[in-house]
Amino acid sequence: MSSLSERTFTLASGIAIGIAFVLFCDRKNLLISAITKQNPDSTDVLPDIKHGIEQAIGDTPLIRIKSLSDATGCEILGKAEFLNPGNSPKDRVAKSIIEIAEKEGKITPNSGDMIYEGTVGSTGISLALLCRAKGYTAYICMPDDQSKEKSDLLASLGAVVERVRPASIVDKNQFVNKAKARAQEHTADKTRKGRGIFADQFENEANWKAHYDSTAPEIYTQTGGQIDVFVAGAGTGGTITGIARRLKPLIPNMLVVLADPEGSGLMNKINHGVMFSSTEKEGTRKRSQVDTIVEGIGINRITRNLEAGRHLIDQAVRVTDEEAVAMSRHLVEKDGLFIGSSSAVNCVAAVRLAEQLGPGHRIVTILCDPGTRHLSKFHNKDYLTSSGKDVQGHLIFSTGKMSISHTVES
Repeated sequence: MSSLSERTFTLASGIAIGIAFVLFCDRKNLLISAITKQNPDSTDVLPDIKHGIEQAIGDTPLIRIKSLSDATGCEILGKAEFLNPGNSPKDRVAKSIIEIAEKEGKITPNSGDMIYEGTVGSTGISLALLCRAKGYTAYICMPDDQSKEKSDLLASLGAVVERVRPASIVDKNQFVNKAKARAQEHTADKTRKGRGIFADQFENEANWKAHYDSTAPEIYTQTGGQIDVFVAGAGTGGTITGIARRLKPLIPNMLVVLADPEGSGLMNKINHGVMFSSTEKEGTRKRSQVDTIVEGIGINRITRNLEAGRHLIDQAVRVTDEEAVAMSRHLVEKDGLFIGSSSAVNCVAAVRLAEQLGPGHRIVTILCDPGTRHLSKFHNKDYLTSSGKDVQGHLIFSTGKMSISHTVES
């Protein structure tokens, strides 16, 4: 064999041995990885393990709502926040409020500290879940006209639940004011263990900052920054403010649209600058202008969280109870999405924007609550009928326009 042939043979042999070694190492690593995954006693911690329920919050999927997208010619996307551990975006808010309070030394785990909040349900559920996980007790005040499954779930999660009559914010017995008073009573009572703090979701800016820090970046990444419209309802205002504040500077031409149910004054405030006349302002009515079946969004005052982003909201859309009920029925029948009343309002508003702008636009909204939270009211035909609400209407689309029909579908 010539020297050239010998060198060629040696080089080829070396390459072959090197490749074989790499393949051997790869197979060995794969085997070790498989063994580690199967061995619960292994000391190795896999990188995708969540250390506690709080680390499972966020990174929710963005879902193309097929029936609405196909009908309108726009891409209508829903951020599936109901897939958080507590089944709502309020998990993010509760986590933010608790972590900031801990950093500020206001609460300490397993010390008897109690977190008080006034809520129509979702925030209370998220707080109760995280309080259990982090060594606190949640005390929740809520209106007694909210769905029973919410208060039952709160109790099952270990929260103390106080149901109060619906009242205006100027009434000291209104559910938010009641929670604040209970927290103050707790702290003032030196015979009680621990401290009481008021979470204050409506005015605590940890609320919108949670969405600024997590929800908005997720949406931006999931869409590649290609968004024409963002649509969301407002209760505390934290979701729409946090997302608008983060995304508007990155996507200046993006429209931010507020979805507003019956009984709320926010549409008038956004579109016309005046919430109500002097005879209709907060405090002159028991609760709201119109008795709505929608829970979780709609309000007759401007909270600190909403004020922080109000200048970024371009317009507001009114959604009726009839439209929300029909949308919820449509989505479960056509898309297998069983959503709650707030999510239904958001989806109706998203379709209205698709109609307004025409085909070819991308619209993002929030799917913020599951239908399981609304079985006794919003998804209960007997309740809807007794409340004078239409239970027969279903959505139809013609040339991209949505309407409600009362004819029986074949």
